[in-house]
Amino acid sequence: MGACSSRGGMDSLQRITCKPGPTNYNSFLMTPKAESASSAALATPKSSAKGPITMTIDVGGSGLKAMLLDAKGKPVSERQRVVTPEVPTPDAVLKSLDELKKLIGPFDRVSVGFPGVVKHGKTFGAFNLHPLWAGGFPLQEELEKLWKKPVRVGNDADVAGYGAIKGKGVELVLTLGTGLGGALFTNGHLCPGLEIGHAIWRKKGMTYEDYIGRRGLDKFGKKEWNKLLQEAIKDIEALFNWDYLYLGGGNTKKIEFKPGKNIEIVSNESGLLGGVYLWKDQA
Repeated sequence: MGACSSRGGMDSLQRITCKPGPTNYNSFLMTPKAESASSAALATPKSSAKGPITMTIDVGGSGLKAMLLDAKGKPVSERQRVVTPEVPTPDAVLKSLDELKKLIGPFDRVSVGFPGVVKHGKTFGAFNLHPLWAGGFPLQEELEKLWKKPVRVGNDADVAGYGAIKGKGVELVLTLGTGLGGALFTNGHLCPGLEIGHAIWRKKGMTYEDYIGRRGLDKFGKKEWNKLLQEAIKDIEALFNWDYLYLGGGNTKKIEFKPGKNIEIVSNESGLLGGVYLWKDQA
């Protein structure tokens, strides 16, 4: 893995330099929707909301989304979104997150779902962002310095899982978006570190994400992608023996088959609604 160092300052953001770690860079495959901070109205928390108010953020390959949650994890604002930078380096994403913050009302703390490996608030891989994220970028620390609020960062699929699960038995969450995320829970407890999207599948050198992520959808087309997704679900069930499977992420709208028993398609908002659970030790 690489390492990070700081150099000088740029406006309110300090430039952090991270040597790239071993990861892939797929941002050239992205075609973000034309959307900007100026196109959305400022979100204001409901006056009846009970604190602490959490600004929960979902970092995606095509969009950065945010919402305010009350202490029980209930939304108290509309979802806001800005486009992920075309070249999503840490500096560029931090700038966009700062623009996103301007669309959100007052908050007390921050939860971030990040699309890659996260350890102790640092990122060690982001296969659908930029190699600089793989060097141990201190995202949690940088946001705390920038916004002067306590921040916690977790894997995006883990955060989405907290927003979807029932807390009973073995539950698996798959997020279908730019990539393929996965989170495994047993009786409501997270088994961290799962990167199922990058496991080899079907052919040497190919992964689940190559077939089921947006690369696969674009390459094979929606009809074949649906067949591949059903095949993947069967193989993953044999591997994890889950009691419940939840399918989330923006590409669930491309699903054309009826999910089987104990399989549920959940709202794309689950990536935001689970944010408050990163603070459950302070509940």
